[in-house]
Amino acid sequence: MALTKKELVLVVSKETRVTQVEVKRTIQRTLHHIIENLKQGKTIELRNFGVFKVRTRAPRRGRNPKTGQEVPVPSKRVVVFKPGLLMRRGIK
Repeated sequence: MALTKKELVLVVSKETRVTQVEVKRTIQRTLHHIIENLKQGKTIELRNFGVFKVRTRAPRRGRNPKTGQEVPVPSKRVVVFKPGLLMRRGIK
């Protein structure tokens, strides 16, 4: 089961006694800045939480699952996440 943004807003609002509108606005602005910086190829490091980076996947040969025919798959940029120390400890 996934935690939705709405559920996150409710939890943070309740714990901090800040309005849901303000919490939602803050979360959305944070996500916006993370996305914009990743688009620029920057690394996002959130201490003890983790690091978001953009990597370029090399082009490769793929296979069409219906026909079995080989097809070229172009290179593309993908976001990767490496969990930080507290997250690694907390998940175990």
